[in-house]
Amino acid sequence: MFSAIARVFASPDLRMKILFTLGIITIYRIGAFIPAPGVDYNGVQQCLALGQAEGGLYNFVNMFSGGAMLQVSVFALGVMPYITAAIIVQLLRVVIPRFETLQREGAQGQAKLTQYTRYLTLALATLNATVLVTMARSGALLGCNPGDIIPDDSIFLVMLMILTLVTGVAMIMWLGEQITERGVGNGMSILIFVAIAAGFPGSMRDIWTVQGWRVFTIVCIVGLIVVAAVVFVEQSQRRVPVQYAKKQVGRRTVGGTSTYIPIKVNMAGVIPVIFASSILMLPSVLGQFNQPAPGEEAPQWLIWINTYFDGAHPVYMAVFFLMTIGFTYFYVTITFNPNEVAENMRKFGGFIPGIRAGKPTESYLSYVISRITFPGSLYLGLIALIPLIAFVLIGADQNFPFGGTSILIMVGVGLTTVKQINAQMEQHNYEGLLR
Repeated sequence: MFSAIARVFASPDLRMKILFTLGIITIYRIGAFIPAPGVDYNGVQQCLALGQAEGGLYNFVNMFSGGAMLQVSVFALGVMPYITAAIIVQLLRVVIPRFETLQREGAQGQAKLTQYTRYLTLALATLNATVLVTMARSGALLGCNPGDIIPDDSIFLVMLMILTLVTGVAMIMWLGEQITERGVGNGMSILIFVAIAAGFPGSMRDIWTVQGWRVFTIVCIVGLIVVAAVVFVEQSQRRVPVQYAKKQVGRRTVGGTSTYIPIKVNMAGVIPVIFASSILMLPSVLGQFNQPAPGEEAPQWLIWINTYFDGAHPVYMAVFFLMTIGFTYFYVTITFNPNEVAENMRKFGGFIPGIRAGKPTESYLSYVISRITFPGSLYLGLIALIPLIAFVLIGADQNFPFGGTSILIMVGVGLTTVKQINAQMEQHNYEGLLR
């Protein structure tokens, strides 16, 4: 391993890209601890020490901000507005024909969609910043007195805080683009990876402190098994063979080659888990904004939400599992169009051996996609349930470090980044990262 790292830094071009990426990551992590204007840093730390900011909503959003949200820092919103905007733009391709046309126009169309994503990100950031500042002013964010976080809640200072948080999101987008252009890997993916990884040491320390070394050892063993399983499934694919007929172009004969269509077992990635988690959070958010006053009795619907939408309840787990499966099929249907793939194969003289071109090819691809998506959806559902099961069995916090959205993103980004580093090393030295 150390020899592989030494070979990476032996290449001047690759060394500069990695150092540039590390520099951007350092700036991103520093920004996560710089408090927004008007925020009392000591008051925030005292509120965090009370431990009132717990639950699925806080853990999920705070995970994607690298702990910056509960610090009410300039990067408090993290990458969540960008993730949400990117998902919305991708889904709108099915609804808006203009977006589908841009998707087919190549690099120029992709640049236009990226611009739309940026505008939508800023709009969502403004909405999220307004909600975050409102919760901080009312004391609902950290469960403490309203004046402890924002001593001066004048309208000017509130507007300045909102502007600062939105600017922080724009800054994060710019940092991500700089990594993509001048560093290693996809910039936004790297920043998401860093934000999630930043919470790992604290989660492991809490498990060691609260549960003891036996539970800590079990967590480490389970973590290794989960990572190995995720790597295995993420690398698995169903290869559909494709042959191209020979044809005469001038004096040359082209075609006659054989290739394949790689269909991954997990084509949807982590998106279905994010969809299911976000929807199941809505009742909890509604309940948090409708808590009864001291001495008042809670209404029945609020008691029902607090009972059945608790992460440890079997009903919540079952609904979460089924929603993950459903969203997996939904997202794969949107992102993979068998009709388009079959039409492109027909235009270029390609065919699947034993399958006629046109409608039979489309039907065959739909059949393969349906069969390969089923185990992929079960895999996503089980991985997503690991933190909830760990909370019930060993009493670990729901922000379990080895499971759910976090491990899927970290392993996926890690594999993609290593592949890119390996490809760049092969270009220069004709040998990869691991020879």
